[in-house]
This record gives sequence, C-alpha cells and structure tokens, in this order.
Amino acid sequence: MGGWSARHRWTAVGGWLLFVVLALAIGSMAGRVDVTDSEEVPGEFGQAVRILDDAGLSNGPAGEMVLVRGAGSGSGTVKATDPAFRSTVDDVISAVKGTGEVTSVQSPYDIKAVSEDGRSALVKFDMRGDPDTAPDRVQPVIDAVQGVQDRHTGFAVEQFGEASSQKVFDEAFGSDFQRAEYSALPVALGILLIAFGALVAALLPVALAMTAFLATSGLVAVVSHTVHMSDTANSVMLLVGLAVGVDYCLFYLRREREEREAGHDQQTALRIAAATSGRAILVSGVTVIVAMAGLLFTGIGDFKAMGLATMMVVAVAMFGSVTVLPALLSLLGERVEKGRVPFLRRRGRTRSGESRFWGTVLGGVLRRPAVSAAVAGGALIALALPAVGLNTANLTLSQELGDKLPVVRAYEEISAAFPGGPEPAQVVVKASDISAPEVRRAIDAFSHEAVTKGASPGPIETETHPKANVAVLEVPLTGGTDENKAEASLRILRDQVRPDTLGKVAGVTAPMAGSTAASMDFTDKIGDAVPPVFAFVVAFAFLLMLLSFRSLTIALTSIVLNLLSVGAAYGILTVVFQHGWGASLVGAEGVGAIVAWLPLFLFVILFGLSMDYHVFVVSRIREARMRGLSTQGAIRHGITTTAGVVTSAALIMVAVFAIFGTLSMQSMKQMGVGLAAAVLIDATVIRGILLPAVMALLGERNWYFPTWLRWLPDLTHDETAIAPTPVRPDAVPAPAEPTGVGR
Repeated sequence: MGGWSARHRWTAVGGWLLFVVLALAIGSMAGRVDVTDSEEVPGEFGQAVRILDDAGLSNGPAGEMVLVRGAGSGSGTVKATDPAFRSTVDDVISAVKGTGEVTSVQSPYDIKAVSEDGRSALVKFDMRGDPDTAPDRVQPVIDAVQGVQDRHTGFAVEQFGEASSQKVFDEAFGSDFQRAEYSALPVALGILLIAFGALVAALLPVALAMTAFLATSGLVAVVSHTVHMSDTANSVMLLVGLAVGVDYCLFYLRREREEREAGHDQQTALRIAAATSGRAILVSGVTVIVAMAGLLFTGIGDFKAMGLATMMVVAVAMFGSVTVLPALLSLLGERVEKGRVPFLRRRGRTRSGESRFWGTVLGGVLRRPAVSAAVAGGALIALALPAVGLNTANLTLSQELGDKLPVVRAYEEISAAFPGGPEPAQVVVKASDISAPEVRRAIDAFSHEAVTKGASPGPIETETHPKANVAVLEVPLTGGTDENKAEASLRILRDQVRPDTLGKVAGVTAPMAGSTAASMDFTDKIGDAVPPVFAFVVAFAFLLMLLSFRSLTIALTSIVLNLLSVGAAYGILTVVFQHGWGASLVGAEGVGAIVAWLPLFLFVILFGLSMDYHVFVVSRIREARMRGLSTQGAIRHGITTTAGVVTSAALIMVAVFAIFGTLSMQSMKQMGVGLAAAVLIDATVIRGILLPAVMALLGERNWYFPTWLRWLPDLTHDETAIAPTPVRPDAVPAPAEPTGVGR
C-alpha cells in the first residue's frame, strides 16, 4: 500500500481529498438522525417513552414552576395567606403571562400547590410551542421572574423546570465541549512542533486527523439512519479521531525520517516505514476498533453511537495513514523540514534517533529488572487498590453543576418544600380501554397505596387520554433530592404498589419513567453490560496480539499491563472524586461517587489507546529481535527508538484530556482526569519501566508460541526482508531465528 501510494502520489492524494469531499457532501444531504429518549435509556423508562411516542403524547409542553417563599429575617412567620405573599404570587403570574411565551398558568391557590407548612407556594405553567426548542425561548420568562424578585426583596422567587434546567445544562455542556474542541488542535500542533522541530512536519498529523474526522462525520450521518447518533458521539469521535490520527501519522513520519537520517534514500525509507510502522498502525487500529466495539454490547443508544462513530473514525484514520501519508511524504521530500524551529531539532536524541533520557532510565531498569518490575508493579497496584471501593451513581444536578447556579438553588429549595415535586415519577398506564371501571379503580388504588405505603407524599395527579387509552400519573417521590431515598420509593412503587393494584388487571401495562427511573434503569443496564463488554474486549485483544506477534507470552503480558493502567486510573478517580483527596487541584469537590457511565467508557477508550502504544513499541522490539539482536538488546533498541514518538503522542493526549479536567461539569472533569492520568501512566511507568523489566525477566520466553497453537494464521511480518536500520554498535548479536518468533 505504501509503495503504491509513493509511486502514484497524485492519485493517492487526489483520491483521499475526493473521498473526504464526497463523504461530507453525501452526509450533508442525508442528514443525521439522533438517538431517541427510549434508545438512550432502555428498560422501563424506554418502554414508557415508547408508549407515549406511539400515543403522540411525548411532545407535551415543557413544564415550568416558580417557587415563592419568605426570605430574610422573620421569613419563618410569613404564610402563603398573607397579603404581601399573595401580591408576590399575583406579580409572578402577571409577569410570566406578559412574556407571551407561556400557557396554562396555574395559581397555587387554585391547585393547592402550597407547602405543608404553609410558607411556600408554586406557580405552575407550560412553555408554548415545541418542547425541544423551549430551552432556546425560555430566557424572557427567566428575566420576567428575576424582575419579580427584584421588586419583592422580602421574598425568594426562584424558577425551575424542563426548559430552564435544560438551558443551563446545554450551555454548560455545549460550552465545555466547544472550549475543549477549540483548545485541542492548537495544543496538539504546539506539541508536534516541538517534537518535529519543523512546521510542515507538525502540520501533517493534524491535517490527517482532521480530514479523517471530517470524512467520518459525513459517513456517520449516512449510517445514523440505521444506528442513531448523538452530539456526544460526535465529540468523542473528534477526541479519539484526533488521538489516533496524530498517533498513526507520528509513528509513520518519525520512522520515515529516522530511516532517511540513517542514510537510506527516500523510496527505501518509505518502504521500510510502510512495512514496519505501517503494519503496526494496521494492527493497533484493528485493536482499537475491537475495543470500541465493546460499547455496542451495552444496548444504550448513546454508547452504541459512540462505539460505532469511534470505530469508523479509527478505520478512516488508519486507512489514511497507510495510503495518503506515504504519498504526501513522497511529494514533499526534503520540504517536510520546511518551517524549521531553531534549537528544537534533535534535542534530547542521539544520532541513531534514540532518546537520551529514556536510554538512561532504561539502563537502570535492565540492570535490575526484578527490582524495577516490583517497584513499578507495586506502585500501580497501590494506585489501583482504592478502586475496590469505587462507588458509581448518576450525579444529581447540584453534584454535576455545583450549587451556585440559580436553577440548582431553585431545584433544591423546591425539593425541600415539596419533596419529589420538581422531578416526580411518571407512571404510564396503557390499557385496551382506559375508561373501563376496573382500570379506573386500579388507578385510584395505586394512588392511594403509593401514599399509604410511604412511597409518595402526594398529591398524585392523573391525566387520562381516552383516545390513546393511556393515563399518565405524576407521582412525587418521598426523598426529594436524596437519590437513595427516591430510588427506594420508586422500588416500592414498582415492586409492591404496582403488582397489588394495576398488576391485577388483565391487559394493563404500567412502566415508570421520570428522572429517578431513568437513573436507575441506566445504572442497571450499565452494570449488566460490564461483564460482556470486559470479556469481549479482553478476549479479542488477546487474540489479535497472539496472531499479530505469534507469541503467547506477549499476548498475556499485553493484557495484564493494560489492565494495570486501567486499574490505576480507576484508583485515582476514586481517591480524587469519591474521597476528595486533591480534588481542589482540578477545581472539583469530592462528590462521593463516580458518574455511572465513566468506568465502562474509560475501560474501552483506555484499553484501545493503550494497545495503540503497546503494539508500536513491541513491534519495534520484535523487529530488532528478528534482525539478530539479543532480547535485552532488542528491548533497549525498541524502547529508546520509540520513546520520543510515544512521549510526543502521549503528551498530546494528556494535554487534550487535561483540558476536559478544567471544564465546569463534574462528569467532564472526571473523564478528563481519568483519561489523562491513565495515558500518562501508560506512556511512562508501563512502557518505560514495567514493559522492559518484565520482558527482560522473561528473556527468550517472550517469544514462546506452543506447538498446539501453530495452526493459527500467521499475521506476523518478516522484518528481515527489509533493509535494516543501523542499530547501536554495542548491542549483543544472537541467532537470527529465535524459537517461536514466527517465520
């Protein structure tokens, strides 16, 4: 592939550009189809949403509420019946009506929305128009409510609802990802400029990564008509696409430059880079794709979208790296060194392209491999130990965004005055005849039992839709903002109240929705997905390593080392975000839990990216071993010659992931810190110390391949057929055909 591209360079470059343009054009014409609410959260929540969708009831208006209560000194004596209180309520009603954006405004005195202590009241109303666009139109209402607050300083006037909370969340999430996306490219370019010392060479990896991302964006839009996509999947696709695109280009470009510096002509250098780094790119790319495929087993719409989108961007970046990149290098020739930055070239590297720093570190490791392995392995196990107590949960609004935002404060205040009121459970009752007497009696019995069994403080509102034969019950949950208590209340409804009432009527289904139900169902689904995802990723990664290196030992050690880096990342997350140790350093607080989706997401991403480095380093070690070096000599040569590339690639990913650690949302902070810590550990402790120490201890056993496995297909490459790159003169030679290496 590399040879053909170098010989037909204009065809290869033109074909790549045509592919990118066509993919974007077709994707733009097809349009992207996003995941639905029922796909995002399977289980009862998804079933309830599908019933509402089928009945045409899912697009009901976005509900809002305004809390009025006494504030300041003496507020405890202020009652909802006081004239000043009534005047404030009337002002709220007039103000929101005056915006022209609301409908169905209800006075708390008409609907009995006064707290049990008589000191708080709720004005309820709906936003006009499409609920999906309500967050974009709610600002005038927020301003009107704030105006009432300014006029009535003796009262607290606070707004919360579907539109206002979604607006805050969208702004936080959107601005967070936008800031991360805008920062990622300059950071990557800056590090590449330092790594290569030349502007043109630094621009190539970024250009390849971005064109791969653009092409995949178009392809994803087409595929979304079968597997629905999401904004989150698009952002993760950019993140992974940038990481692997830059990595693959870096591996290829560094090897080509190394071979030219060693004295090979351009065509030979390109051929060697294609046969060595190009093959490593294919192996690592397939390994990353397999890891990402694990997300398809979750059954959750967003995860399936992320899995498929990242698989596609890795495949496109991999294809571009072994086709258009050789063509570009052939076209540019010496011009790849244009834009040279003074003092940056060769800093920290020997004439043979080896890293001086890692050469020094490696010298100590290879002199005492047992001590090095024990210290590095012990440190990683110590970091991973706190993960034994890892607690996952769906973060509350205040945990996610902090308690300083007005909408979060309003949510907390409403929950305190009206437990379960801001986010009630929703029971969607479907029957062949919703008006049948036995169905009506069962609904009434459900409402009564929910209160008497302590699952709900009441009141329970019922809205019947005879044409659709559907009834929707709004059930405030006892526990309010206390997630554990709210979930316990929901379990009482599901396990006790529903079977004893609605469950006794033939033909009636009553799945439960609402934020608490969504959280429970999502967490349960994630928990169920962990074993098959872990088993799939580990098993197939092991098989790929076994076939690619034809060594049982290397396949096993690869899995163990990657699991160690993932475990260490889990431990760091637990210590920082669950226990709060050092959380202030990243502007966070210990919230007592790790967001539920993160451990599985981190495992898949980290396993894929870690194997990316691992394949590249071990390929170089195996290549040196096949050319006749001893195992120790091959380890020294492989680690020191790849250290610069791995360090540069890791620095880019650590810097990009660290940007997420600075964002406002707690879940983004956790993701950024977890990814950055794991990649840093992987590129330093694992690849620089533990891998060479373990391989040195194993010696010739590294290449062990039992005879009973030799029926497996041989996917290794005979590196001895490639013109050799000069290696360290002090390396110790060994037999050219070690036992079990392959061909």
